Amino acid sequence: MKLYTKTGDDGKTGLFSGDRVGKDHPRIEAYGTVDELNACIGLVVSAIQGDTGPDIRLRELLGSIQSRCFDLGADLATPEGARNSDKVSRIDDADVKVLEDAIDHYQAAAPEISCFVLPGGCELASRLHLARTVCRRAERLMVHLGHAERVTPEAIRWVNRLSDLLFAMSRAANHAAGVGDVPWKPKSGG
Repeated sequence: MKLYTKTGDDGKTGLFSGDRVGKDHPRIEAYGTVDELNACIGLVVSAIQGDTGPDIRLRELLGSIQSRCFDLGADLATPEGARNSDKVSRIDDADVKVLEDAIDHYQAAAPEISCFVLPGGCELASRLHLARTVCRRAERLMVHLGHAERVTPEAIRWVNRLSDLLFAMSRAANHAAGVGDVPWKPKSGG
């Protein structure tokens, strides 16, 4: 099977339902950004250096999140009620709970936050911050799509929690590396 199909040469792409839409359709923008997020998380995983318990746990959790990102992409590519929608695993409350538990774990692994922090610190934290910003964009695009077409509410909650988790992980990564968060220094004066 060839990698190229030429079916997208007209600026349209196929959804899992069989419908064809423009490559700039809000649905495509949303799941395309989830794909970008997944690639960013892969970049995070490649920066995990150790083979100890905490590093293995982080690697496994991020691998699971990458699989859920694929589920989310399929969810976004296949509107509920469309043809083939019964073949799609959708994000659910249990997936949201997994992220909430992980947020609690990683938030406890770093000192209490006392200021706004800039993306940065150690390399792992910086990669996590990058993934967080792409996650926030995916969330905005999903909300935008939801104004015109149905998006499962659990999917929006999940991506919202994921950005919080990536932030908590970035702070925990800095703390574990002995690197302080980079504080925001507001411009003083008028």
